[in-house]
Amino acid sequence: MPGSVKAMVLFAAITGVCWMAIAAVWSLWSRGRRASDLASIRARLAGVADASAKSARQRPALIQTEDLATGKVVLKLLLRMRLKERLSLAIEQAGLKWNVARTIHASLALFLAAFAAAWYLVPLHREAAPVAGAAAGAMPLWYILRKRRARLRKFEEQFPAALEFLSRAMRAGHAFSVSLEMIHSEFQEPVAGEFKRVFDEQNLGMPLEAALTKMGGRVPSMDVHFFVSAVLLQKRTGGNLAEVLDKLASLIRKRFKLRGRIRAISAHGRMTGAVLSLIPVVVGVMMCWVDPGYAHFFATDDSGKTMLGAAIGLQLIGYGVIRNIVSIEV
Repeated sequence: MPGSVKAMVLFAAITGVCWMAIAAVWSLWSRGRRASDLASIRARLAGVADASAKSARQRPALIQTEDLATGKVVLKLLLRMRLKERLSLAIEQAGLKWNVARTIHASLALFLAAFAAAWYLVPLHREAAPVAGAAAGAMPLWYILRKRRARLRKFEEQFPAALEFLSRAMRAGHAFSVSLEMIHSEFQEPVAGEFKRVFDEQNLGMPLEAALTKMGGRVPSMDVHFFVSAVLLQKRTGGNLAEVLDKLASLIRKRFKLRGRIRAISAHGRMTGAVLSLIPVVVGVMMCWVDPGYAHFFATDDSGKTMLGAAIGLQLIGYGVIRNIVSIEV
């Protein structure tokens, strides 16, 4: 009798635990279903359709947002270091459709690949593995900065012609906003895309002042800031905007001519800096070729490594000083 009682108590306990587990699973499942239903109802009320992969790729550029589900840890780290906005702005200024988190992931992947390759393929000089990894990891950022510089330079070259076209369109009787849209069909990127974005933002309800101010933030150029200030001042005080744009375009062209003359005058200094920076590199390569044993000291001995690192650092500092002397802003 006591054995049967124990068996019944054990059976009842197991049954109770099973029912509690089933009830917990049912509660979690129903709560998830309710949350999913509430999310779909909110999306339906907001007029947002179910986002598929195809519709996400075809989403208009004006309402694209950062994919917060990709690389949450990386995005949190960038937000703490206050680098996310800078990197996002640099990618936007470069005209690339890259994702911030995926860009950092690509840099980390290149760093690890180059580090592993240098570590296993060059076992005698494994101290160079971090340098190789850092160089490979910086390649995406270098590419972004290079594309950004080239795009901004092309924008500055097209900007005076765009201002003159805008002035002629306004003299022909078109409104300022319509003239902005006409630039998109008459010019190439990046001027066409930037002015089209200003027109689209203004057409979707954003004030023209805010759209122009955002354009000034996207394009860090003194000429664009002058243009934005001139338009905003004309909107507040009145005046002949077409004449102001003509004078601004003429001023920009004069600045380009002066910049070209300065570059021609400072060409000798830039060439001197390049030659002075290349001479130690050429001498080092010749030493390695003529007497490898003599140059092997800089790769094996601790004092030689220190001397080589100090020489490279001083050489880079000297090149930066020369570049700073011969670069004159206009």
